[in-house]
Amino acid sequence: MPAKQSITTGVENPWYPEGGPGRHLKARLAAGEVMMAPMLSEYARPSIIKLFQHAGYDFIYIEYEHVYFGLDHLADTILSCRDNGLPVVAKTPQLERQEIAKLLEAGVVGIQLPRTETREQVQTLIDFVKHPPRGTRAIAPGWASSDYKGVNDWSAWMEEQSAETAIVLHIETRLGYENIAELVTIPEVDMVYCGPGDSSVELGHPGDYDHPDVRGPMENALQLCLDNGVYFGTTASGPEAAAEWVDKGAQFFEVGSELDFIRRGATELIQNHRKAFGK
Repeated sequence: MPAKQSITTGVENPWYPEGGPGRHLKARLAAGEVMMAPMLSEYARPSIIKLFQHAGYDFIYIEYEHVYFGLDHLADTILSCRDNGLPVVAKTPQLERQEIAKLLEAGVVGIQLPRTETREQVQTLIDFVKHPPRGTRAIAPGWASSDYKGVNDWSAWMEEQSAETAIVLHIETRLGYENIAELVTIPEVDMVYCGPGDSSVELGHPGDYDHPDVRGPMENALQLCLDNGVYFGTTASGPEAAAEWVDKGAQFFEVGSELDFIRRGATELIQNHRKAFGK
């Protein structure tokens, strides 16, 4: 029996045969694909999204924990991501209902909680992200979260919107690693990202992503994710390390920001020219 359709106007987006960017993201992970995402860390512009699309990335991270974006520019950029086949996962700056609601209604499909440590935090995040009966997310039909289409059946729409969203835990503290076995058993958890930067600081080896004291807890988290049907991702120290993570079962990677790419490209260009000039 076909599912009820809540959308009454508008054309379906050909990028998302599963019905929306959130369901598309989760369906690709469920199919075993390895996905890579750049991070927007300062410049929110649709033109950057087109460059990322042409480069072949799979989805987009938005660094909204450490960085301030103007909401108009950010909302335009998120909409551009959706229109160009790139689902958006964003870190929320804090575990607060209004902050999360604004990201969701702007079209973000995955909410990533920095410094995830306790079951209570995760349950609160789920409550803010999911519509009733699973949570208490407020009704806001017809905005970017549903591509500005008209909505007829609110009950069906709420069900679709809950299916569209992904709960992403961000493990980066000792307490988070200590509690990870409990956290990955929470049914609504979709993805776990282990942040090696802060993890390396917490575990006593700043910047050394591959130190055994850092890799050990991360690999334990990966195995627990595999045991519980949760998708695991991280940031690798390089392509070879990423390949090792994939061999172990990792499926998604945050692989640098637009600032990283500008810095690297600008540096390489000037160094190559200076070298050619003999200076």
